Amino acid sequence: MATMAVEKPLYPAPLMPRDREWTVEDLESLPDDGFRYELIDGTLLVTPAPTFSHQASVVGLVYALRSACPEDMQVFVAPFDYQPNQHRSLQPDLGVIHRSVAPDKNLVVAPLLVIEVLSPSTRRYDATVKRSVYEESGVASYWMFDPEVPSLHVSELVAGQYKEVAKASGAEQIRVERPFPVRLCPAELAKG
Repeated sequence: MATMAVEKPLYPAPLMPRDREWTVEDLESLPDDGFRYELIDGTLLVTPAPTFSHQASVVGLVYALRSACPEDMQVFVAPFDYQPNQHRSLQPDLGVIHRSVAPDKNLVVAPLLVIEVLSPSTRRYDATVKRSVYEESGVASYWMFDPEVPSLHVSELVAGQYKEVAKASGAEQIRVERPFPVRLCPAELAKG
């Protein structure tokens, strides 16, 4: 008679509470396993590691932003938690903050800019849920970059709501003024 090995669950039960909402403290107990863990109103969301084209686009955006970034601001890259309250923790792909508010660990002050690079697994989530949370949290500028097209959509907070102020695709170039002036070309950004 053959014996079967019984595998232990990947995460112990205390790490996955089901009888209450998740908090930012609960995130501290999760493994560093390549997945992205985020909270929206106490609900845990887990997404897989990004694709190569996603990461190439992140590199292109970092390079373009760092080249134009004034000294009093700083560009940051995921994984980095933005935690506006105890039941929300997001990891934007990129962001810009004032150096004066740069934390050692988790950012609690609204960034000046958040950028999400769209992936097949996160496209709808980035365009709706995360956009709404950033808007509610007072993030002044929200960009979505799509490496598949490639295209860039730039939105700014106007009277508490995001308004698209610029967009470009392929070899088109746009100049964005906030949080600082920078000229961007989606085709170049997608190359990394």
